[in-house]
Amino acid sequence: MVDWFSIGLIVIGLALFEVIISIDNAIINAEVLGTMSKKARRWFLLWGILIAVFLVRGLLPWTILWISNPSLGFLGSFTASFSSDPNVAKVIEESAPTLLIGGGTFLIFLFFHWLFLEPKHYGLIGEKFIERQGVWFFAVVSVLLVAIVWFSIKINPLMALGAVIGSSAFFITHGFKENAEQAEKRMLEGSTHMSDISKIFYLEVIDTTFSIDGILGAFAFTFVLPIILVGNGIGAIVVRQLTVMNIENVKKYKYLKNGAMYSIFALGIVMTGHSFGMHIPEWLSPVVTFMIIGFFFWKSYKDLKKQ
Repeated sequence: MVDWFSIGLIVIGLALFEVIISIDNAIINAEVLGTMSKKARRWFLLWGILIAVFLVRGLLPWTILWISNPSLGFLGSFTASFSSDPNVAKVIEESAPTLLIGGGTFLIFLFFHWLFLEPKHYGLIGEKFIERQGVWFFAVVSVLLVAIVWFSIKINPLMALGAVIGSSAFFITHGFKENAEQAEKRMLEGSTHMSDISKIFYLEVIDTTFSIDGILGAFAFTFVLPIILVGNGIGAIVVRQLTVMNIENVKKYKYLKNGAMYSIFALGIVMTGHSFGMHIPEWLSPVVTFMIIGFFFWKSYKDLKKQ
């Protein structure tokens, strides 16, 4: 029997998570769109949604699941979630720890990078102190990676490989993000001249890079690809609407980024715990996401009211 309540909870959790972690992406989109013609903006907002939802947030999770389970084949990786074949379920179960620990490592590294090195509005006690110790970021994540590999290699060498791949994916995507921010700065200053078509391609590449966080985090919610597509797709559509309608109002809620990053940390722990065999109920990830983001939304609203 289909548990529609759990599915609904997961979809809402995925959509909310996608929206919150994509705020930075929406801000970049809004600033670049402001330099484009109306026709180019309309094209990006219409076709860009289709690309963002179906090609990026649909194809990328499918590809990740297929690479983790090559024996199922490309089409089989999509239908595996609905298969009643015990052999298929066994293949998914055996490959899950490698995928989960890779995604968990990526998300935990992402959180610590924000905590140590990125400028932020201080939402909790201790954040300012930790940011002053930014030089320790690389030491912390290096020791953390060694510990994860040490414990996982005793269970399954592929888990250790997954953790290393997750850390490598973090540094690769981080490099793309930094280059994107520098390119955006040059574009807005007028030192780089790009056509509207070039800007559209630029925004699509940026969207793909920024979506990695949400796609990997989605596996903390579920392995069912259609549910991931629906949840992340709804979130992507909402982000596109925020880009042109209310992005300035969203920016006023200054602690939402904090909520996104603490949610990422929590999901990273959930995924890592799953990979080591801990039994974590499927409702925990969306509930924790609601609670963390809800707290920082309330904190932002309270601060905005004072101002």
